[in-house]
Amino acid sequence: QVQLVESGGGLVQAGGSLKLSCAVSGSISSSYAIAWFRQAPGKEREFIAYLNWWGGSRSYAGSVEGRFTTHRDNAETTVYLQMNSLKSEDTAVYYCAASPTALDRYAAAPFPAKWMYWGQGTQVTVSS
Repeated sequence: QVQLVESGGGLVQAGGSLKLSCAVSGSISSSYAIAWFRQAPGKEREFIAYLNWWGGSRSYAGSVEGRFTTHRDNAETTVYLQMNSLKSEDTAVYYCAASPTALDRYAAAPFPAKWMYWGQGTQVTVSS
């Protein structure tokens, strides 16, 4: 079993930055992969970023590429999502998710059903 707890959400002005954290606990191994998703009211859950546990593979949705980055501190079991140049359309609940095995970054990772474990989410609100 793996537990994920997101934190770091809040209210920020357009153009500002936030850093989200995903604390990972449980039976994690180097084969795991982590993803970030978000869900705005009335919309489907949207893929944001993918990272495999050892950090050698990353991918980002086109809507956030160049503005968001994800990484894991090797000394910790925490994954971060640094969000810069935030826009009002980034307003959503942000989730991290985990898979026991690495997923194809493009063919599988963007689909919520492929991810086994989820956190409870953290709200990000960007005011314009």
